[in-house]
Amino acid sequence: MLFTDVEGSTRLLEELGPERYASALMVHRERLRSVARARGGVEMGTEGDAFFFVFQSAGEGLAAAGEMQSALGGGALRVRMGVHSGEVLLAGGDYFGLAVHRAARISSAAHGGQVVVSAQTRALVDVPLRDLGEHRLKDLGAPERLFQLGEATFPPLRTLRHVHLPVQATPLLGRERELAELLELAGTHRLVTLTGTGGTGKTRLALALAAELADRYADGVWWVSLAVVTDPALVVPTIAAAVGAGEDLARYLGDRSLLLVLDNLEQVIDAAPLLGELFACAPGCAAIVTSRERLAISGEQEYPVPPLSPAGAVELFTARARQVKPGFEPGAEVDAICARLDGLPLALELAATRVKLLSGSQLLSRLQQRLPLLAGGRRDLPGRQATMRATIAWSYDLLSEGEQRLFARLGVFVGSFELEAAEQICEAELDDLQSLVDKSLLREGESGRFFLLETTREYALEQLGASENQDEVRARHARWHFALGIAAGRQDSERADTVARLQQDPGNVGLALAWALDHDVAAGLPLADVLFYPWLGAGRNSELRR
Repeated sequence: MLFTDVEGSTRLLEELGPERYASALMVHRERLRSVARARGGVEMGTEGDAFFFVFQSAGEGLAAAGEMQSALGGGALRVRMGVHSGEVLLAGGDYFGLAVHRAARISSAAHGGQVVVSAQTRALVDVPLRDLGEHRLKDLGAPERLFQLGEATFPPLRTLRHVHLPVQATPLLGRERELAELLELAGTHRLVTLTGTGGTGKTRLALALAAELADRYADGVWWVSLAVVTDPALVVPTIAAAVGAGEDLARYLGDRSLLLVLDNLEQVIDAAPLLGELFACAPGCAAIVTSRERLAISGEQEYPVPPLSPAGAVELFTARARQVKPGFEPGAEVDAICARLDGLPLALELAATRVKLLSGSQLLSRLQQRLPLLAGGRRDLPGRQATMRATIAWSYDLLSEGEQRLFARLGVFVGSFELEAAEQICEAELDDLQSLVDKSLLREGESGRFFLLETTREYALEQLGASENQDEVRARHARWHFALGIAAGRQDSERADTVARLQQDPGNVGLALAWALDHDVAAGLPLADVLFYPWLGAGRNSELRR
């Protein structure tokens, strides 16, 4: 694999102007493609001024890189290149796999005019290469030895220095868009808080962001885990110990330029004002925080971490499945598995371990109940992430008694629901609803509606099932929808809107009618009557017969 990228393209565009830059870029593209074709290379992709080529052998790829640099010599554009060899997956005309990410990272470490080569490629060729020593790339893996083609002298590689971040066994997958958005936010905000429900991958994304920002901080990047800290008064001393500041952390940070990564702040969120005071005294410092709720202090920029995109979820699931079953090939069921798991990285990783035992169709059918299946992950995971149930329980245990009661009751809804429904059925207070949103357990949908992720809802239903008023909540849910059915039957100005509300909520309407069949058929008849013709038109005949 050979990755190429123009160094300082934005600056060159400003210097040359759009027309001259476009002309130089076209010449650059023609020369790279010409060399690649001559060496039997295949162009796998291009984005802006970057290329991705693959070759049948390491020797051909390395020779192509050298010839490309010679062909570009003396031109306005200086191109950095990275060459790496490894096993990849070909799917949908594109190559995927950890080796692809590693090749891209090696390229990004190089300077214009430089070809950097991995140890894996060096072992496959008989070409003299200059040893550049061990380097830690921004994918946060362990340090590895890199080499250079040719004897030219360049500045030190753009790899991680003065970075105190934990080594990651695998690169970040499926988060390119989110990382780009965070980099833009970090350019204008010194405090960025990544929020999200348990298992969304906040920590992994925060680490990747910190690695990308490392060059901006002369005094380094420092990792501070707060997962085991339960006393807010211990947060500042914990940070001081991590960076070696002694007792006066504010004075230590005052004239320094460093970046802190504060992980798992939600259980000591009352320390937020202390952190605000700390950063007010340290204008050269910044922080990336992960928490299930925002700090709510001055200068904070919140970034709610979304679930993975469908493509990103499939990529992550496939990569993790291959760690336990190297020959795993994703079948048609994988898309549905990823959707059923809400695109949550932790859930995907836990489910992927089951491919040693279950086929894709077996795994999909057993995900009707997610939580029992989502267990048995890596032994080195923290206890709160060993199972999906433990991850959600971590958040649940941090709620107040009233918030816990409301969270459990919200499990009664299928899909999304209206604010008014939550207030009437679950006796929800606005402050408690807002708190569940802030704590990333409840999500805002379209048109003012709210919803729980299905994995989270399953846990909520378990809590509702253990409560004394489960039957009462389910009855209120049904009767609230029956009242809408009666209102929709009236010939007044609001009839059309009410019918539309019911049609947009098939899951909860169906649940209410199912309750009526078991408890009070007569109460459900007005609702069924209102929906008769809309359901007939939608082909929902089996439900109508029932």
